[in-house]
Amino acid sequence: MREIALFVEDYAHRQFVGALVERLAREHGIDLRLDWRNALGGHGKVAREFARYLRDFERQGGHPPDLIVVATDANCGGLSAREREFPDSAGFTPVVRAIPDPHVERWLLLDGAAFRSVVGRGCEAPDQKCDRGRYKRLLVEAIRAAGIAPSLGGVEFAEDIAREMDLPRAARADRSFRRFVDTLRDVFQTWRRP
Repeated sequence: MREIALFVEDYAHRQFVGALVERLAREHGIDLRLDWRNALGGHGKVAREFARYLRDFERQGGHPPDLIVVATDANCGGLSAREREFPDSAGFTPVVRAIPDPHVERWLLLDGAAFRSVVGRGCEAPDQKCDRGRYKRLLVEAIRAAGIAPSLGGVEFAEDIAREMDLPRAARADRSFRRFVDTLRDVFQTWRRP
């Protein structure tokens, strides 16, 4: 069984990224255990907890996870700039970065067919603009258009949407999503090799 340590910005990242990791692992025939190291507090807390984890591991040692996943929004700072904040290797294990550009709620809206199968009505994949709160608002509006009052701003549907998504279609619609899925698949492929 493989172990993945995850550092995520908030509940939306936990639900959606966690479901994607589990889905891709199943597709590759990999049994895994998710070790949630951080799931609240925004980008700053993710960065601090990740750095503390690496520092503590170097000092204390122990059994390393097989992979670390870091999930935080680009927040209009740009995908490449945010990726540079986190290494692609922690020295003792690889790191995969899930960095929605600009926000994770946009990822939830990428596949209208998946959205329709979960909430009963499809949605248009939104264009990419830097506007804080825009994708949260679009997500809530799309769910309300289906006749549902979202109790958690739409995040309550994140796991189901992740399970239903046509990943190649979503990857074509969003570069940041494609980078995450492709990188995670590459890691899982190496695990399957003898």
